[in-house]
Amino acid sequence: MRPDSGKTVVISGGTNGMGRATALARLARGDRVVVIGSDEARGRALREAADSPRLDFLRADLSSIAENERIVARLGEEHDALDALLLFANRVNPKRRETVDGLESTFALYYLSRYLLGHRLRPLLDAGRDPLIVNVAGVGNTAGRVHWNDPQLTGSYGQVRAQLQAGRANDLLGVAFAERAEGRARYVLYHPGFTRSGVDGHPNPVVRGALRGLARLFARPVEEAVRPVVRWVDEPPAERLTAVDRGRPVDRSLSTLDPGAAARLAEYTEALLEERRRGVTSRGAASSRRRGPSTGDGRPTRGARPCTPGSTSSPPNSARSSPGTSPAPGGSSPTRRCRRPPRSS
Repeated sequence: MRPDSGKTVVISGGTNGMGRATALARLARGDRVVVIGSDEARGRALREAADSPRLDFLRADLSSIAENERIVARLGEEHDALDALLLFANRVNPKRRETVDGLESTFALYYLSRYLLGHRLRPLLDAGRDPLIVNVAGVGNTAGRVHWNDPQLTGSYGQVRAQLQAGRANDLLGVAFAERAEGRARYVLYHPGFTRSGVDGHPNPVVRGALRGLARLFARPVEEAVRPVVRWVDEPPAERLTAVDRGRPVDRSLSTLDPGAAARLAEYTEALLEERRRGVTSRGAASSRRRGPSTGDGRPTRGARPCTPGSTSSPPNSARSSPGTSPAPGGSSPTRRCRRPPRSS
């Protein structure tokens, strides 16, 4: 339900760093805030820091397609409308990892989860008062590219390569979202620059220590970096797509914002999702075949008789004729004749 005052804001990756600071800032403004994160302990810590009934924490592994769909369904059950979707979720992986869907994990979390949440939550955003999506990535940076011949980086993985590819994919995601001109939500691509956010999350202790030292000297404070995000929720830009790199507008003619490449990535992504959906359906059908005949509610049919070629048998539950099926002459149950399988040549 919508609160009496304030907005309803969803934040992915909101249990630490910039996402956490944004959540606390929006709560201070009277919003209802839903934070999605994978770490239950950080979720509890955020609840304690916020000490507010207007904060909801949803634990989910957003690198999983099914988990994104579950979160979207949950939000649809609990909310009539959303006013803002703020996308922060990301994780550095020194070695290539695959998700439960067989996808490279950086691509799945940093890019695909943002694609899924943005598109699947569009109806709820359209019902919001002044809907907005903010994608916090690296717009304006021209390093890196989408590796069209191997987007899952099966043959040439590197953590920097994976991060840069997902960053460029997010640039194109914003372009494609605005180019389609569907829905009411405005889209903001935002690069905050080097901030004191997430420096404690790197798995390598040597790199983690180096990042901490650099952050003390050169990084922006987290509160300063999120200030534009907090402001945009109150005052969304007028344009369908806004791109900001460390406070400066980004030239829309950059090759990293090419509409043709954005359409190509959207097509690849939809094909990828359809392929995974078919795979799930096929596995479900195969599992059903292994279980044998079943009733309409999915339970195996007990006592089903085998049907041998040349014989007739009554189908399961034959006493109840299917709609549009008339009983056999004399009022007996309809029968089916077994057919001999064709011989192979």
